[in-house]
Amino acid sequence: MTPPRNESLQMYVVLSRACQWVNAHADRDIRRHGLNRTEFGVLELLYHKGRQPLQQIGGKVLMTSGNITYVVDKLEKKELAERVACAEDRRVYYAEITEKGKAFMENAFPEHTKAIEEAVSGLTPEEQKLASELLKKLGLTAEQSFK
Repeated sequence: MTPPRNESLQMYVVLSRACQWVNAHADRDIRRHGLNRTEFGVLELLYHKGRQPLQQIGGKVLMTSGNITYVVDKLEKKELAERVACAEDRRVYYAEITEKGKAFMENAFPEHTKAIEEAVSGLTPEEQKLASELLKKLGLTAEQSFK
């Protein structure tokens, strides 16, 4: 005898699997460029939003502050980003994309966008918009009920 179907659990499984496969597309593209997902995420943030305080990057790319130091170190070694001291407060450091990092993103980001578009191409643009709206609602509700 099969138990009754639980729609919440079913949606969780389907959402997790979809996320896993979309991430697989993204990760494969990112690895092609010699980075991992967290490095690419920080570099993408710096590329699109400009200089960021190290202390605030984690909240924007969903990483812990300890990981940010490690990731920025790796990006510095690759000469894609650099640390810049704040002139007004010696305790504050910023991460900033370098010219090499900008050139890298100008090449890599359009290709990355295509990889994501391919990954989600099972939905029409209208369905993608609706899915985004529903997932945002789901995420906000889950966040509020977690507190």
